[in-house]
Amino acid sequence: MKRAVTTLALAAAVAFAASAASAQSLNAIKSRGILNCGANGTLGGFGLPDAQGNWTGLDVDFCRALAAAIFNDPAKVKFVALTAKDRFTALQSGDVDVLARNTTWTSSRDTSLGLNFTAVNYYDGQGFLVRKALKVNSALELNDAAVCVQQGTTTELNLADYFRANKMKLKTVTFASADEAIKAYDSGRCDAFTTDASGLYAERLRLAKSDDHIVLPEIISKEPLGPSVRHGDDQWFDIVKWTHYAMLTAEELGVTKANVDEQMKSANPDVKRLLGTEGNYGEQLGLTKDWAYRIVKHVGNYGEVFEKNVGQGSPLKIARGVNALWTKGGLQYAPPIR
Repeated sequence: MKRAVTTLALAAAVAFAASAASAQSLNAIKSRGILNCGANGTLGGFGLPDAQGNWTGLDVDFCRALAAAIFNDPAKVKFVALTAKDRFTALQSGDVDVLARNTTWTSSRDTSLGLNFTAVNYYDGQGFLVRKALKVNSALELNDAAVCVQQGTTTELNLADYFRANKMKLKTVTFASADEAIKAYDSGRCDAFTTDASGLYAERLRLAKSDDHIVLPEIISKEPLGPSVRHGDDQWFDIVKWTHYAMLTAEELGVTKANVDEQMKSANPDVKRLLGTEGNYGEQLGLTKDWAYRIVKHVGNYGEVFEKNVGQGSPLKIARGVNALWTKGGLQYAPPIR
């Protein structure tokens, strides 16, 4: 029995030492007093500043949730607008602490770029936007079409694969940014515009006559979008990952911005563990007991953030679909806090 206790104590000491050695990201963020978040900057619903520099979006609120968990202040975030081309370099170099920029989790990105994807905060898939006047009802009718697409993205590869697999001719018109691509489509340079379906709904709002365009029904790829961090800091990886899971768990348990203070008195064991009135789950992350309470109080649960930014409470009005909770037929599922 004594040997077993000694072994457990040794394992705990090793785990603590490893945690202390890898806590550089959290310590640096605390010392700096602000979280540097790599964001989109041009995509409504996910990451977009207004004329006054006020940022909104699903990914924006995720970074605010991280700041809330760390500082108890969702405003302690500096948003760094990144293009698709420079987003990974900015994270690798340490210019940003986390990349939350509607970025697809792929095997090569996860293994060859020195990055770790933490969770999927939006399940997406690539689609096509066309003019109603084209009288096209399916992407399979786009043979020999000119398609506007942003270069250096998974979107460009998926487009080529889809046309090749369906033995269709393709005229790709590439642009360095999504902004250039959608403007070119709007001006008539292309027959179609392609990106993630969520992006299509956002970009359509920017067109001169948005009602003259439709999103075709086909989804031609899997695009699991989520935040990523650098390799080598397990504690920071855990914090970013569990911030998303805390927001999902709060929605599943019915804990909202409006009722979180009342829920602090809950006798439900799951709620107690989430909000820190039982257990030391926040301390295990290197945060405070009430880390998840802070997230919900300042930012909201996942459902609230979704509806406000891309759902029925937003101009995009995207249905939850596969992003519904697992209890409602969706894919969003959080491991238990226990």
